[in-house]
Amino acid sequence: MAQDQEVTTATPANAAQQPQPMLASNGQGGALAPIAKAKPRRSIRSLILPVIILAALGFGGTKAYDWFVNGRFLVSTDDAYVGADTAIIAAKVAGHVALVAAADNSRVRAGDLLVKIDDGDYRLAVAAAKDKIATQEATIARIGQQVEAQRAVIAQAQAQVDAAQAQLAAGEADKRRAALEFDRSQKLAETNFGSQQRLEQATADRAKTTATLTGAGASAAAAAAAESGARANLDVLAAQKVEAERTRGELETALAKAERDLSFTTIVAPFDGVVGNRAAQLGEYVQPGTRLLALVPLTSAYVDANFKETQLASIHPGQKVDVAVDSLDGRVIEGVVTSVAPASGAQFSLLPPDNATGNFTKVVQRVAVRIALPADALQNGDIRPGLSVVASVRTRDESLPKPTLLGALGFDASAQGARDKAAKP
Repeated sequence: MAQDQEVTTATPANAAQQPQPMLASNGQGGALAPIAKAKPRRSIRSLILPVIILAALGFGGTKAYDWFVNGRFLVSTDDAYVGADTAIIAAKVAGHVALVAAADNSRVRAGDLLVKIDDGDYRLAVAAAKDKIATQEATIARIGQQVEAQRAVIAQAQAQVDAAQAQLAAGEADKRRAALEFDRSQKLAETNFGSQQRLEQATADRAKTTATLTGAGASAAAAAAAESGARANLDVLAAQKVEAERTRGELETALAKAERDLSFTTIVAPFDGVVGNRAAQLGEYVQPGTRLLALVPLTSAYVDANFKETQLASIHPGQKVDVAVDSLDGRVIEGVVTSVAPASGAQFSLLPPDNATGNFTKVVQRVAVRIALPADALQNGDIRPGLSVVASVRTRDESLPKPTLLGALGFDASAQGARDKAAKP
């Protein structure tokens, strides 16, 4: 015990603060053996940091590669909106609205009834036009009968002319005979071979035949005049018939106009679309030009993207466009550039700027680019005119292979050959 006390006293003062090696008994009361020290565990934080760094490098590398291959060829603008060729449906004839068949925001197909205007007056106008045509048809038929009757009169007058000509020919023959008889009687009377009575008879016959010939000539002239008058009257009747037929044509035009006005009382949809901004009310009296409603063709919507003039150099029709629709949580729809406006938007404004006044400030102009959208994306009608979108045009020529880092550094022979081929005219 005394020895143990001395050992304890000889221990340094800081020995209690230092870790002592743990001893283990051998089970037989012998000396104690030291236990081996356990290895410390690695901290989880030391593993998370390298993982985050590797993930960041991978994400950054992916984004950098995507920008190198595609991103640097995208030309974007958020000054882009959905448009459509909206039609304003208006009345073309006056009348009271008898029926409003289309409700607000309802879908209609081409030919569907939209608005019905009271057509009573227009039906009466059509009936009156038809009655006038029927009356004119009767007039034309009457004139036609008169023409036929006049032709019979002309035939009769022609017969009278022929008879008068025959009488005239007979009178001339009698006159020649009487003249010869008078000459013979006169010669016989001069030689005392003929009687005075025979001479007087021949003289009377000559005078009678002369008078008969004169009457026959007058009759022939009267018959010819009657024939000419009958023919002139026939010409008058023919002209009246032509006039009546042309009047019938005018009445048929009036009937077509009345039927056309009647058709305008039934207003139908000119194309498939959705009804909006409906102003027509039942019983309302409308005049020609009164706005009734608007018809929006959602299935033929498009995008007008206003790009800066500094972005237009690489934009051409036929290029693909990524259209991100704001109302669809940024859903991207693939469109196609169809055309580029011929002038900037300022040139089409109500008061175009005139830089020649001296008050000049250079402002980057914008030009509208028309983008067509696929039919399947427009089918459900979620893309409506006026909505905002973000348009990104892919200006890279997709017929060429994608750019590579070696190609950018000039070591990719295939890429260089493709660029040379594209550069050739």
